[in-house]
Amino acid sequence: MLPTTSRHVAETGLRDAARHTAGAKRYKYLRRLLHLRQMDFEFAVWQMLYLFTSPQRVYRNFHYRKQTKDQWARDDPAFLVLLGVWLCVSTIGFGLVLDLGFVGTLKLLLWVVFIDCIGVGLLISTLMWGVTNKYLLKQPGKDYDVEWGYAFDVHLNAFYPLLVILHFLQLFFINHIVVINSDWFLGLVVGNTLWLVAIGYYLYITFLGYNALPFLKNTVVLLYPFALLALLYILSVSLGWNFTQGLCWFYQYRVK
Repeated sequence: MLPTTSRHVAETGLRDAARHTAGAKRYKYLRRLLHLRQMDFEFAVWQMLYLFTSPQRVYRNFHYRKQTKDQWARDDPAFLVLLGVWLCVSTIGFGLVLDLGFVGTLKLLLWVVFIDCIGVGLLISTLMWGVTNKYLLKQPGKDYDVEWGYAFDVHLNAFYPLLVILHFLQLFFINHIVVINSDWFLGLVVGNTLWLVAIGYYLYITFLGYNALPFLKNTVVLLYPFALLALLYILSVSLGWNFTQGLCWFYQYRVK
C-alpha cells in the first residue's frame, strides 16, 4: 500500500505542477478567449472603473488571486476583450473627427490594435519583466519572480486610463470645446495637459502594480520618470510643441 500511495501522491503533485506552468496558464487564458460566456465582464468593468478612482483596490484583487489560484496574472481575458472594444470605439471616433473615411479608419484601427496596444504592450511587458526580475527582486530564486503575464496585466491596467483620456476624452477638445489641434495657445495648454495626466496615470498605475508584489524592492524608482515628464511638459508649453497636433498628423500619415 505504501509504494502505491506514494506513487499516487507523486503523480498528483506532478499534475498540479503541470497545471501551474507558464504554458498551461497561457493555454487556459487563450482558450477562454473563444468562450465569451465564461468571461466575467461585470468584474472587468468594476476593475476599469476603479483604475480611475482607486487603482490600489484593483491590485488587492491580484493578491486574492494569488492566494486562491496561485498566480498573480489574470486568468480571465474579459478585461482584454473590453479594452479591445474601447480601442475600436475610440479609433472610430478619431476617424470621424479627422475625416479619415472608412478605409482610412479601418487601417488606423488595425494599426492601433496590433501595433500600439498589442505590439508595444508586448515590448514594454517583456522589458519590465526582465528588469524587475533582474534588478528588483529581494531574494532572487525560483520561488520569487515576476510572472510575464502579470507584467502584461500591469501594462493593460496602466494603458486603459491613458486610452480613455487620449483616445476618448480628447476627441471632444480637438475641434469643438477647445481647438487643441491648432496653434492656439490655450489649445496647446489643454492638449498637453491631457497628455501629462494620461502618461502620469500610466506611470503611477505601473508603479502600483509592481509595488504590490511583496518580493520586490526599490520599486520607487519606477516613479522617477515623473521628473522627466514634468520637464517635458514645461518645455513643450514653452516651445509650442503641440502633442495632440502631432498625433493627428501621425494618424493621418499612417493611413495614406
